[in-house]
Amino acid sequence: MEFFTAVLTLFLVMDPLGNVPIFLAILKDLEPKRRRYVIIREMLIALLVMALFLMFGNGMLQVLGLKPETISIAGGIVLFIIALRMVFPQQGGLMGDLPDGEPFIVPLAVPFVAGPSTLATLILFSQQSGQTLVFTSIELVIAWALTFVILLFSTKFYKWLGVRGLAAMERLMGMLLIMISVQMLLNGVLAFAADFNAVRAG
Repeated sequence: MEFFTAVLTLFLVMDPLGNVPIFLAILKDLEPKRRRYVIIREMLIALLVMALFLMFGNGMLQVLGLKPETISIAGGIVLFIIALRMVFPQQGGLMGDLPDGEPFIVPLAVPFVAGPSTLATLILFSQQSGQTLVFTSIELVIAWALTFVILLFSTKFYKWLGVRGLAAMERLMGMLLIMISVQMLLNGVLAFAADFNAVRAG
């Protein structure tokens, strides 16, 4: 997968613009200085979770006996569902109702940034031929940094775009993610078909 496409996919899956109103709603009762501290802390935790999953996720999949095409198909399905919820939002947001109080790890770091779809995408990218751990890590850090900047300045983004602007941006990101997820699903199916035909021919 191309470098830019991989960064864009991870960025879309993290959905920073869609998370802006959620972050603001959860942190609205905190002082501005404390709010920035919480966002920085939660984003660093999210990066740590994603980095650990990137390093050890493949080993877990090998123990479970899962093939790359299985990850591609499953990742495409998960991304497609997330993208549909971005285009057609549900009450309570992507992950349902949220708990009250200052968050710690849940729900801001996990699952809103380091969610199942993000972790599945990381595993999928690391399974791509020619992809090294360092290369995938760079893609992750760039996508995370872009997400971090948007969420750190979430109040300003909210003022600039407004409720309708953020909703429109999230739907646009959802449409792009739908196309990427369908392609990911098709790649998995084609890889499975090629492997199946090779087994039959052998």
